[in-house]
Amino acid sequence: MDAATLTYDSLRFGEIEDFPETSEPVWILGKQFSALTEKEEILGDVTSRLWFTYRRNFQPIGGIGPTSDTGWGCMLRCGQMILGQALICRHLGRDWRWSPGQRQREEYISILNAFIDKKDSYYSIHQIAQMGVGEGKSIGQWYGPNTVAQVLKKLAVFDSWSRLAVHVAMDNTVVIEEIKRLCMPWLDFDRGACAVSEEPLEMNGDLEGACALVEEETALWKPLVLLIPLRLGLSDINEAYIEPLKQCFMMPQSLGVIGGKPNSAHYFIGFVGDELIYLDPHTTQPAVDPNEDGQFPDDSYHCQHPPCRMHICELDPSIAAGFFCQTEDDFDDWCAQIRKVSNCRGLPMFELVDSQPSHLISADVLNLTPDFSDSDRLARFFDSEDEEFEILSL
Repeated sequence: MDAATLTYDSLRFGEIEDFPETSEPVWILGKQFSALTEKEEILGDVTSRLWFTYRRNFQPIGGIGPTSDTGWGCMLRCGQMILGQALICRHLGRDWRWSPGQRQREEYISILNAFIDKKDSYYSIHQIAQMGVGEGKSIGQWYGPNTVAQVLKKLAVFDSWSRLAVHVAMDNTVVIEEIKRLCMPWLDFDRGACAVSEEPLEMNGDLEGACALVEEETALWKPLVLLIPLRLGLSDINEAYIEPLKQCFMMPQSLGVIGGKPNSAHYFIGFVGDELIYLDPHTTQPAVDPNEDGQFPDDSYHCQHPPCRMHICELDPSIAAGFFCQTEDDFDDWCAQIRKVSNCRGLPMFELVDSQPSHLISADVLNLTPDFSDSDRLARFFDSEDEEFEILSL
């Protein structure tokens, strides 16, 4: 059966391979499970992830465009899933579990409404597709992981409820100073890491002084979504990156990985042995409309069958890894883990540095809050061709 024409019912009740009986640990987004004694817990965790798939019969994109994304929207849906996981962690916590058939929490409904297939939802297929037009991707054109990461970064600017700081690390390099400038823009790094700017800061439409921000713990750090586009080989993944990639799924900050096979994207959420565990967007379901009270049937937004698996060597080398750091301590802990992984066997997938390397463009010309009127400068940092990654040297 063609994956692009699978239906929701066929996936729920069709021939889906059960989870393997193995003594090897199962890792899902920073949580460890036993396949022998915690199978229900594994399936409950997987089911609680947001599952965004192809949809049909939604409002035409752009008013006159397609009413379905079947055949072209799989990477866009994977982008929705990795960002959806960030919003779950942001508003509900990593340990939150979905309870089918029950009235859901208001925060959960707000998260789903941000992705529903309507033009005015923050992260809808409409918004992602139309934002891509400005970056050279026509509506209906397939995206790569780098493209969708860049588009999500721009859309997050308008989400005043979540107040996320989305950073896309380019050139295989994560610069700590850049991220701290982004997540703590009220600090004057030029005068020292702890110096507070004397200028008032405008946030969410209100003008607040830095002292007021210090009084509120949640305002000290804008929650970070870190997306790292990478190419881990030429046509196939280099085996030297396999262990570091597995380590990413073991970190509590993990949002998973978007990637897959050429022109067939998946959302990878963990691994068992040498198999990656993933959610597959290649299922066409009807578009869903909210009820008058804002609630709506959400069963189709959760994968209620054992997750799909594939051998890690089948992974296309073009991926984007995601991490969520709710606090500065979370980010500092992530940095420590990355440095530890870099000292283990295998090749590091990217470089972690304290400040901008001299061979890259200086940080002072990089405006970390996108200015949509300055398209020339934005284009300098936006790589719309996902095949043009710098290949990591051996």
